[in-house]
Amino acid sequence: MKINSESFIITTSLLTSVCALPASSSPSAAQKTNVVIILTDDMGYGEISCYNPNQIRTPNIDAIADKGVRFVNFYVPTPYSAPSRASLLTGRFPLRHGMVENPAPDAGINNGLNPAEVTMAEIFKGAGYHTKAIGKWHLGHKPEFFPAKQGFDEYYGILYSNDMRPVQLIANMDTVEYPVDQRQLTQKYISKALDFIERNQHSPFFLYLAHAMPHKPLAASERFYSQGDFPELYKSVIKELDWSTGEVIKKLEKLGILENTIVIFMSDNGPWYGGNTGGLKGMKATNWDGGFRVPFIIRYPKEFPQGKVVETPAWSLDILPTLMKLTNIKTDPKIKLDGQDISAIIKGKSHEHSPIFSMKGTTIRTIRDGNWKLFVTKPEYYREVDLKNWKDPRGPDGTTIIAPFAQATPADYPGVKPEKMEWEMPLFDLSKDPAETTDLSKQYPEVKEKLLRKYNEFLATFQ
Repeated sequence: MKINSESFIITTSLLTSVCALPASSSPSAAQKTNVVIILTDDMGYGEISCYNPNQIRTPNIDAIADKGVRFVNFYVPTPYSAPSRASLLTGRFPLRHGMVENPAPDAGINNGLNPAEVTMAEIFKGAGYHTKAIGKWHLGHKPEFFPAKQGFDEYYGILYSNDMRPVQLIANMDTVEYPVDQRQLTQKYISKALDFIERNQHSPFFLYLAHAMPHKPLAASERFYSQGDFPELYKSVIKELDWSTGEVIKKLEKLGILENTIVIFMSDNGPWYGGNTGGLKGMKATNWDGGFRVPFIIRYPKEFPQGKVVETPAWSLDILPTLMKLTNIKTDPKIKLDGQDISAIIKGKSHEHSPIFSMKGTTIRTIRDGNWKLFVTKPEYYREVDLKNWKDPRGPDGTTIIAPFAQATPADYPGVKPEKMEWEMPLFDLSKDPAETTDLSKQYPEVKEKLLRKYNEFLATFQ
């Protein structure tokens, strides 16, 4: 396979290996650790109060951080949904699992995650876990790509983004609701989540709860919706997400299984218009940090400290190998994983992590190694939008999407606007310049060359 920095020819080899190999010392079912991943959609780095004290209060999410570990330099590999989610579930970089663009049924884009790829759901299922996915899937809307074909015993949700048509709810393999009143989505998702936890309290389970919100169009139930313009709708959505997170924790605690459950809270990428990057540059769909640095919190007091903040950079590809280590499940060594077990980093016993890369389309755009970030291709810069004539092509229309109409516009840019810089491959020290304002590529040519070497070494792994 021939690869260069601007274009990749991608092939995904069929993986015929076993999903998981439970360790010989595997504990009994009653002792196995449960896993809950709560994934929000387009939630920016600065949209919850434990990351941004100037933001609306999110006490339930903050409580997970108080009892867990919060990362302040955590990344996903793409600043948009599908490849990011595929990497989370496989532990593999998009160029390796082959999912590099978002499926979109109304645009005729019908790709999906290769069924031969091994997801963490398949691994957990192979180790005796009950598995369920709730909410946004976005790894293929054709039957051969459904969650049921990727290791999930149960599924309930919308197979793609909530602004794509037709907006319909799927249960396992069947459509159960159309059209969908999106004001009730968070309520329905949390109801299904609590039911799954209740039914599986005496057996190990893996719950992947992938909320629709705060992806646009925003919608909140009557209980949380405050009448008014966009800021009020946004606050309503965040309040409901925070409430729903608290409901999961309360259910686990009531059943006496909270301390035996690993809980992760994170986002799939940065925010769209109206969100908040917490002062980072850029937004969703850009490779500035505002597009792919996300909140990440993990709670598991059995193994990890409480109230700890980790500054070491890490990324979502680390989640699969880390969870397998914590649950004492072996993965197939023949499957190349791009993430690493970060248990020692979470505990504060290590600060070492391999370089972190981001991409867009079929092109790797950036490398971060320690405090340094280099654009290995020319960045994308901000372009003024004609707000007078702007119309959201995927806005709610009251028929196929039923939701409140107070949506954000390009006037509500969520981060620092990326203004054009002199050099095409800017270099930043993010420890001193998190907003990526000062290009250091001419001052530190040796750092740039070192990062380019590591970038080329990573590229060579795809040949």
